Amino acid sequence: MSNRTSLFSNLKGDFAAGLVVFLIAVPLCLGIALASGAPLFSGIVSGVIGGIIVGFLSGSQLSVSGPAAGLTAIVLSGITELGAFDIFLCSVIIAGAIQLILGFIRAGSIANYFPSNVIEGMLTAIGIIIIMKQIPHALGYDKDAEGDMAFAEASGSNTFSSILETLNYLEPAAIVITLVSMGILILWGKIPALAKLKMLPGALVAVIAGVLINEMLIMSGSSWALAQSHLVSLPVASSFSEFIGQFITPDFRGLLNPQVWILGGTIAVVASIETLLCIEATDKLDPLKRYSSTNQELKAQGVGNLLSGFLGGLPMTSVIVRSSANINAGGRSRLATVIHGLLLLVCVALIPVILNKIPFATLAAILILTGYKLAKPAIFKHMWHNGKYQFVPFIVTVVAVVLTDLLVGVGLGLIVSILAILRGNLKSPYFFKRKEFSSGDIIHIHLSQEVSFLNKAAIKSALDNIPENSYVIIDAGNTMYIDHDVLQLLKEFKEIKAEQKNIQFDLVGFKSEYRIDNTLESFVSTDNVGGELEMMRTHKEFLVGETAKVK
Repeated sequence: MSNRTSLFSNLKGDFAAGLVVFLIAVPLCLGIALASGAPLFSGIVSGVIGGIIVGFLSGSQLSVSGPAAGLTAIVLSGITELGAFDIFLCSVIIAGAIQLILGFIRAGSIANYFPSNVIEGMLTAIGIIIIMKQIPHALGYDKDAEGDMAFAEASGSNTFSSILETLNYLEPAAIVITLVSMGILILWGKIPALAKLKMLPGALVAVIAGVLINEMLIMSGSSWALAQSHLVSLPVASSFSEFIGQFITPDFRGLLNPQVWILGGTIAVVASIETLLCIEATDKLDPLKRYSSTNQELKAQGVGNLLSGFLGGLPMTSVIVRSSANINAGGRSRLATVIHGLLLLVCVALIPVILNKIPFATLAAILILTGYKLAKPAIFKHMWHNGKYQFVPFIVTVVAVVLTDLLVGVGLGLIVSILAILRGNLKSPYFFKRKEFSSGDIIHIHLSQEVSFLNKAAIKSALDNIPENSYVIIDAGNTMYIDHDVLQLLKEFKEIKAEQKNIQFDLVGFKSEYRIDNTLESFVSTDNVGGELEMMRTHKEFLVGETAKVK
């Protein structure tokens, strides 16, 4: 199947998905800007460029880019250290340039080394985080800014304590809006009477319902009505010139500051890793099972961050929350991402007052259902049935990402996955069969298809435990590759330890390229079975008058 899809092949579905992602992106862009200590409008700038420019250039059909929660700590400390946001923008430009270079030198291929169980764990953890982070918003406690995905929150609380604190700040209107919104999202398109309206996104209907409920409470003078602190809060420009004035240009004197370059490099590395992780995760969610060009994605991100730096935006990455929402809403091509960026630009410029009536509670309902689709119980069951070498790295990644952050969690998951691979290699480089006789044992060791240096310890242990006066046959008839270290180990065993323990040692099926030197003439055998039978005959003293016990 082609990795590229025609831009207008799914116009209705992509428009609906773009609209849903736009609704989610507005508070996320603002919340990340707030958490980063940057002007609120900088988050919108990054979202617009991530949607329109990066969306058009992207190597992925479904990825949505914008300001990333994973960069908030770096951005906050960078702005604080440099003392001015316009100087910080030079670091964003440098990061974009570095990403462009990474794309051209094909550094995106590193994504091929991310294990699928770790990517699955990351996706599941993101789903859990989305649900936990949105529970307070769904109940009317909006202390933590939208877009904050870290376990430790800026207020000093953490994800778990914030949920407990919410019980002291319940807002009845928010709860009602959340329940109504979730009901609409779940039932929309499933009720026959609403079938004719199925092209209208359920998320838009839920948002409209949430706005209308709160507006009715305001007009009735009810004490339940939600205050502005519980609603989206975009900066409102009174004129076109004031809107244009919100764009900030970089102070290029910052390029003379070494700290700016160090910060730019840090942003480039972290943003690139997060992007590659999200691209791999998005490809796993793609119902059409397409593969994205990671090098093209790095180039697109580089262009996006260059423009974002020049226009006063935050650094961006591919973002899994928006990307998964795009897929769940029916997005199938890059058009959905571009539409979300265009809507973000037009609506922020023309109707910010209307957008500022949207309750966080109705957006929380959309995100909670998105999170549930990423972290269904069926996913845990599926990974469990895949075996412990898949499940353990998966569950470690889930727990680590939830309790730390994306990069730390994935890093721990990778370490555990590598350890699992090492353990698997140590346990299965060969098939061992042993027959016991009173005059000695006959031991057959059949090597696996590939024997790497990782298997050296297991093979060494097996050889060291061979009893004295045994007859050992090592069969490489089905082996395609043997590491030099393992060959050297076999040579040393035959020349030293085998003689010391009176072990008769033969090698069967070893190809000529495996010969270390002339001391192992029996490495070459053209007839594996015949060679083994011949050796059995030459050592028939093991068999005379004995009954074998096979282990």
